[in-house]
Amino acid sequence: MMPTTPSALHSRHLPMVYLVDDEEVVRDALAWLLRSRRLLSEGYGSAEAFEAMLDARPGQARSGWPDAPSCLLLDVRMPGMSGLALFERLIERGLVDALPVIFLTGHGDVPTAVAAVKRGAFDFVEKPFSDNALVDRVEQALQLSERAIASRRQHGQLTQRMAELTEREREVMSLVVQGLPNKLIADQLHISVRTVEVHRARVFEKMNVKSAVELSNLLREG
Repeated sequence: MMPTTPSALHSRHLPMVYLVDDEEVVRDALAWLLRSRRLLSEGYGSAEAFEAMLDARPGQARSGWPDAPSCLLLDVRMPGMSGLALFERLIERGLVDALPVIFLTGHGDVPTAVAAVKRGAFDFVEKPFSDNALVDRVEQALQLSERAIASRRQHGQLTQRMAELTEREREVMSLVVQGLPNKLIADQLHISVRTVEVHRARVFEKMNVKSAVELSNLLREG
């Protein structure tokens, strides 16, 4: 198994399309097609080879992968592990949001591919396929991946900010987002209004917000 393009390019957080098909001629044709639209790709000759690539990543890198917009073009029928079996494993790893899967199917595989879409696959494309239509779907999948990665990153930042709050600051924050004024917060927590003001200011600073409304929106979206 050899990447179609240098992995160093992917380290710059450029979009990447992964190709998993047991036919080298198909992988080469897909890689050429993607290059014509300025898209990078990496090819793997089996589901096992692709999964081995995932397993070879360090634990921390694995949990944050992919960190650039990505999608997977996956053949349904291959020797050894099938594309559908690999897809199920990707679901177990929690990867299909950030790594949308487009199945490449023969006519007889269409019912299987339709079932996979119901399980969360992005789409299926029947062979022989329209080059432009396929790449259009790839680009849409990459956009979906980008949004999922941004959401995951935002959630991670929110979790990190929350971890920096003291227990008292969390108590104050909970009451602030409920819309309680400082006087009522002070009464509920049996502390002075001035102390509430100090904790409130620290919560805003640590959570990087400027108002209770902004804080509420942040917590709701996170």
